[in-house]
This record gives sequence, C-alpha cells and structure tokens, in this order.
Amino acid sequence: MSSARDIGGIVFDKDGTLFDFHTTWAGWTLRLMQALSETHGVPMQRLADAVDFDLVAARISPSSPLIAATNRDCAEALAAALPGIDIDALEREMMLSSADVPLAPSVPLSPFLVGLRGRGLRLGVMTNDTEYGAHAHLRSAGVQDLFDFIAGFDSGHGAKPAPDPLLAFARAAGVAPERVVMVGDSTHDLIAGRRAGMHTIGVLTGIAAQDELAPHADVVLPDIGHIPAWLDA
Repeated sequence: MSSARDIGGIVFDKDGTLFDFHTTWAGWTLRLMQALSETHGVPMQRLADAVDFDLVAARISPSSPLIAATNRDCAEALAAALPGIDIDALEREMMLSSADVPLAPSVPLSPFLVGLRGRGLRLGVMTNDTEYGAHAHLRSAGVQDLFDFIAGFDSGHGAKPAPDPLLAFARAAGVAPERVVMVGDSTHDLIAGRRAGMHTIGVLTGIAAQDELAPHADVVLPDIGHIPAWLDA
C-alpha cells in the first residue's frame, strides 16, 4: 500500500516519540541522582536543581537539559553539582545504566513499524542519546531490525537541532529530504527537520505542549499511532 502523500521515509526521535518520556526516564533520573548523592555526599536537591528535576512530583521539568540535550550535555549539567568528578566517567556510567531502563513504548511498536514498512517507507531513528543507547533500547523493544538507519549524537553526523544527522538518514535511505518526515516531541527535533527541508510532525508523548510544537510542525498529533491516517490524508 502506498501513501497518499509523496513520502518515502520517516525518521523518528527516540525518547518522547517512540517511547513515552516521563514513564521511561523520570524513574531512571531519580535513581541516578540518588546513587550520585550517596557516592559523593552531595544533597539530592543540588543535583535536582542542576538538571531541573522536580523532586516532589518525581518528574522532569519542561525546561530540563535532560529533554533534548545530548548524553554529554546531561553529564556536564550534573557535574556542575559534583566538584571534581570525572565527566567522562560520569558520561559512560549514564550511557551504560540508561541502556537497561524499563521502556514504555508510546504505541505497540512492532505492528506500527511493520505497517509503515509495508507502505514502502524507509525508517530511521536519530536521537541525541548515544548510538549505544539507541541500539540497546530498540533491541530491547524488539524493533531494532525494522529500522534502516539508527544514529545517536555520537555517530559522527552531529546532534539536533542541526540538520546534518537527518540529512545523513536521507542519504542512507536514498530518499530526497523533501520526501522525508521528521517526527519528534521537542522543538529540537522539529527545527532540525525544518532546517533539513523535511516535513515535520510533532507528537505529545514528550514534555512539550501543542502550542510549543505547532509553530515548527506541519501537524501535531497525540502520538505516532496517528501517522498512518496523516499519510493517507
């Protein structure tokens, strides 16, 4: 089945798009800060302030650097509250521990992705997480092999909101950028897509609200499960 729109590929953000952001990451962030607090004798509140985490609600705040920043950016933010810490070691600890985080897919991913591939679409993932984390999470969800392209901020193509990693997907997929859709839950995702000359879809399974995403998106959908209907419109 072909799409009514002239779309040849879709590149997805990972966290907040393929996987629900709060359900997946709030608990991991809290556990990480607890471990760092105990190990380094630093108050939890100081760590929470460094990454804008609401300890009372146990939720990541909308302005947190954890939302759209790279793994390195997040390590540097935490390190500001941990004098003398080895940032490289902290970054590696975060990469390894986050690979095992319990995932909460925003929709049943396998049938959704198989359906898109059945339309002849090339599929990719571009995340500001590490490439290691991207492969680990997609493998854990049983969908790694359904993607033609998987990249992190450290894959050599750059990080969002730069367009370069999205253009790398277009080249790898053999699809012109104007026939690609970038799907994401943050303005970083959508700005990158616009800069790459792609269609853009915002989804509300992250932290950003509709009015924040709408100026940068062709459409804002409740979740990725609504994409097939958009394609057929």
